[in-house]
Amino acid sequence: MPEKSPVSPSIPRPQVLTEKALSALERFSHIEAVSGIVLLIAAVIALIWANSPAADSYEHFWNTQVTVGLGDFSVSRSLHFLVNDGLMTIFFLVVGAEIRQEIKDGALASLKLATLPLGAALGGVMMPAIIYTLFNHGTVAGSGWAVPTATDIAFAVGVLALLGKSIPGGVRILLLALAIIDDIVAILIIAVCYTASLDYLGLVIAAMGLLLVLIFQRMGIGKAWTFILPGAIVWFGLLKTGVHPTLAGVILGLMTPVTSRPARERPLDTIGRTFHELMERFSQADDVSKPLKQLRHAQRDMLPPVKRVQAALHPWVAYGIMPLFALANAGVDLHGVNLDDALSQHVVMGVMLALILGKPLGVMLASVTLVKLNICQLPDGVTWTGVSLVGLLAGIGFTMSIFIANLAFTDPALLAAAKLSVLVASTVAAVIGLTWGKIKFSKAA
Repeated sequence: MPEKSPVSPSIPRPQVLTEKALSALERFSHIEAVSGIVLLIAAVIALIWANSPAADSYEHFWNTQVTVGLGDFSVSRSLHFLVNDGLMTIFFLVVGAEIRQEIKDGALASLKLATLPLGAALGGVMMPAIIYTLFNHGTVAGSGWAVPTATDIAFAVGVLALLGKSIPGGVRILLLALAIIDDIVAILIIAVCYTASLDYLGLVIAAMGLLLVLIFQRMGIGKAWTFILPGAIVWFGLLKTGVHPTLAGVILGLMTPVTSRPARERPLDTIGRTFHELMERFSQADDVSKPLKQLRHAQRDMLPPVKRVQAALHPWVAYGIMPLFALANAGVDLHGVNLDDALSQHVVMGVMLALILGKPLGVMLASVTLVKLNICQLPDGVTWTGVSLVGLLAGIGFTMSIFIANLAFTDPALLAAAKLSVLVASTVAAVIGLTWGKIKFSKAA
């Protein structure tokens, strides 16, 4: 029988300080600008490390092989692979869940709501691709046309958050919707344009994993850990197929239910009923494990799975996976970038102009065209100054751009040139966007 826990008349000061520190840390972790700053710090550390006297250790560390074996069977992969192809799957899972949520009741819930961000995003993809291709058409560097087409959600929204409350809420929603659509396009580009050949056995394996996910959902299984096995099957199937395995995260995110599982009573009713039962059992010094379990289940079902996934994984992605990705991929050896080489010059110029100039130009042209043709209208509270700010911040490519660069280039010199230009262009776009926002919106505030 459980014993009644005595209420302490005074809480130890170390405990009070710990609670305050943890509370402040939790509030701090939910500030959007912070995740962008952490991402930037990780990139700077990688750059310094890769160009320091310990530069050899950078490559050596990320090429370290990790081996997992069972009996005679063993698999060996590098740390770089585990980050880019393994952990980034969780990043794409969160992206997929965000897309699913926006389709349900967000900025993509209807064609009317989605028309402007959809058109702006497509303009922001096509214009950079055209600019890059003008510099690199007909060369081996032409395969990198998709590098400057993507927008980094965390970094862009983080920079916008630095501008404070002077920015209308509609501008943030437009940027978020544009970046999400941008990610969808980038995902499609990866799946269609950077897949060399298909192993159809892999498709069968992936389909089996997806079928298992649907069966689990139909059975009403709600615990996240139970989906690790079918998720791993989908990931392995796509890896064997030849499609980039991180797309498994997007697929699983899009399959995440947007409503809680069917129940015989509403979660709030369950909480109310169980709470009274808990108090009664506790007063009688009876076993309280059953009502506590029911309370945990009801608490979980208060939020639909798609929101639980985002809430549970966002801190890990924002402060763990994405900084690790930046640390593993932003370490460009500046000595390895030969700017005297004409092809490297074209890559650098193509990427930088595409992100800094092409993104805002594409976003603005598409938006103006759609509004002038009366196909859609600007959201409430959003002016053309706000749209221009969104276009400037869309030039922050970072995570997805570097990710695509790893797929597009096999030549180390061109890959280094592409990564360096993405880093520089994203930084310039962030500074220009921040400056533009300060000048224009501080006056209106």
